[in-house]
Amino acid sequence: MQKVFAMTAPTTFDASTLKFDAAGLIPCIAQEAETGEVLMMAWMNAAAVQKTLETGRVTYWSRSRQSFWIKGETSGHLQHLVDLRVDCDRDCLLAMVRQEGPACHTNRRSCFYTAIREGDEVELMAPMVP
Repeated sequence: MQKVFAMTAPTTFDASTLKFDAAGLIPCIAQEAETGEVLMMAWMNAAAVQKTLETGRVTYWSRSRQSFWIKGETSGHLQHLVDLRVDCDRDCLLAMVRQEGPACHTNRRSCFYTAIREGDEVELMAPMVP
């Protein structure tokens, strides 16, 4: 199992070097570090990126609430940062995480639980049992 992210020295990374959209947001894909399973996509602003790096707890920006959203803060389904990666265009992030419990608000392991096969939607997984 990979180590969970731990800040050991002050970061020199400057989040302003990322390419944010007109609303000041950048998409961040969360992927289970150990298995490679894609869990979810959410938005971050520069401050959320910095908080994530400082704390090791993945922090997003909630567009609906206009506030920070620390994954698992209310549900207990925490995302511990293992590695944060920047894509080649600097306009998308990949958070390699260790996920505790479901990542989706529907109580499924992944938000990507629906496939389109031969023109039909197919549910791939049921909600997890609490």
